[in-house]
Amino acid sequence: MQRVYEPQDQMEGELLLSMLASEGIEAYLTGQHLSGAVGELPACGLLGVLVEDAQAHQAQRLIAAYNAAQPLPGDEPESFLGELLC
Repeated sequence: MQRVYEPQDQMEGELLLSMLASEGIEAYLTGQHLSGAVGELPACGLLGVLVEDAQAHQAQRLIAAYNAAQPLPGDEPESFLGELLC
């Protein structure tokens, strides 16, 4: 198994697991149970996405595409409910 990515938080890690699973890549998130001990452990490097060696390159390519994604132009709403105009 190879560690192919270090997510910012558990939510991003779970999102990536789902994305990789949809592409047929079985992935595991490690370190999610350590987040409660942040005061005792280093604050970064706790989480990691692991995949089998044979699928590591494909997983890294998919994660790189995820990180490079940009919102579609015109996809933003013109205003938000409850938006304060200052």
